Amino acid sequence: MLTRGIRGATTVDNNDKTSVKEAVVELLNHMLGKNNVETEDIAFAIFTVTSDIDADFPAKFAREYCGFEHVPMMCYREMEVKGAIKMCLRILLCINTVKKQSEIKHIYLKGAAKLRRDITE
Repeated sequence: MLTRGIRGATTVDNNDKTSVKEAVVELLNHMLGKNNVETEDIAFAIFTVTSDIDADFPAKFAREYCGFEHVPMMCYREMEVKGAIKMCLRILLCINTVKKQSEIKHIYLKGAAKLRRDITE
């Protein structure tokens, strides 16, 4: 079994609990679904948000709505870089898998799609 990372990012519509929850749930569902990952396969998850998102912890919603009760998780603030995308939520899932690195599908939704135009659908 190998350890691989799955990256994902999206933008949050508003800095409120509902918008953060919706962004987390939508992004995780895409990341897990496109990569055929079960929560049991996840070693840990890292969530980052830009400084304009502080309504709640993204990991809280992963635990409550996505079955991450036993997944170790941490939330961090992104670096503030001039001109960087605003209202952005990023997730890094570290998974145990037999997939090759090239088989991993990274997910970029909404305004975050411009971060990786080379791989967005």
